[in-house]
Amino acid sequence: MAAARKPLALRTPRKPRNPLAGRFPRWLADESGGRTRPVIFAVVLTLAGIGLVEVASASSVESVAAGINPYDLPLKQGLWTLAGVVIMFVLAGLPVRHIRKLAWPMLILSLIGLGLVFTPLGMTVNGNRNWLNAGGFTAQPSEFAKLALIVWGAAVLSRKEALLRQWKHAVVPLLPAGAVIAALVALGHDLGTTLIIMMIIAATLFYGGVPMKVLGVAGGIGAGAALVLAATSGNRMGRIFSWLGMGSTEDSQGLGYQALNGQYALASGGWFGVGLGQSREKWNWIPEAHNDFIFTILGEELGLAGTLLVLGLFAILAVAVFKTITRTEDTFARIVSCGIITWIIGQAIINIAMVSGLLPVIGVPLPFISYGGSAMVSSLAGIGMILAVTRTNQSDRPSLRGRGTIRKPPVPEPARTS
Repeated sequence: MAAARKPLALRTPRKPRNPLAGRFPRWLADESGGRTRPVIFAVVLTLAGIGLVEVASASSVESVAAGINPYDLPLKQGLWTLAGVVIMFVLAGLPVRHIRKLAWPMLILSLIGLGLVFTPLGMTVNGNRNWLNAGGFTAQPSEFAKLALIVWGAAVLSRKEALLRQWKHAVVPLLPAGAVIAALVALGHDLGTTLIIMMIIAATLFYGGVPMKVLGVAGGIGAGAALVLAATSGNRMGRIFSWLGMGSTEDSQGLGYQALNGQYALASGGWFGVGLGQSREKWNWIPEAHNDFIFTILGEELGLAGTLLVLGLFAILAVAVFKTITRTEDTFARIVSCGIITWIIGQAIINIAMVSGLLPVIGVPLPFISYGGSAMVSSLAGIGMILAVTRTNQSDRPSLRGRGTIRKPPVPEPARTS
């Protein structure tokens, strides 16, 4: 007689087919994260596209006034965006072990770059000495230092995971290295980037599982350092006092000039804006309209609807990344992913709060939207690393190396009847 069919309880369940399978590269859509990873990719490209359009709009008037090609800055931004997307693709396809191996080289190169800022290769822009200029090529090492600190901190904390309950292992060497990077940036008078680096250090410690007591002490020290940096600069204190009394007639032409005109731009945008390219405040009323204050031009031209669109995209990006992180149990991957998304979303919140008057002007760009090649490339590289470390279809996971191949237990065959 023919063999009896397997009982339903003993049949191997068929894995449901991923509807996105075959439509995206393997690193972008795997069986466990096929729905969220393309969302991350699409949101980032959408934000970068909005940034290119707004950079072209916000910079055209000042470029014409300066006698240069009005498309010069958007073309440069487009090239940097293209380079960043390529880097994102390359990094997203790397195994986790390769990302881990980049930790020390990235940290060392960042420290070298931050040190070169104070040599003849350094360049001062708007009072901040945080640029390198070599043969007409400019770069901002502090932007890449943010990403380097996250990856290196994740490598250190994941290796010392069993010892993090002891405060000396929790803070050494992460805090000393982070303090050196923050100090080098602060010496260049860039308080905004210094605060972002402090936020990154706190996020890395938190997601690494460092005890809250240690994190609280480190946070107190960081807050004290930030207050000292603000109190020792007349310009910074002036901005704080201007923020506290923003809108006063005596400050309308002083330190509050930029913030006040940014408020005017957002207010004049109404519900749906005055039209793309039709901003009036960009006519030399808002300094750095294409950079730190580009959100005000966006709000004026696209109105409340445009600003809510950008806020919604950042919210979707955060939810998608954290949803992807929940699928990984690797400590290094968790710290890298959470640290990078905290940096990007935290910096976006600070920038938007700054230009809308909720915070004093401290000078940080809006990720993916503000003009700046270094910021764009480092942010896109960070997204590429998130996609790399959260990819679940890797055959070389560290937890499986040296342990042989894990095989499923055999399913017992039912007795044959004759």
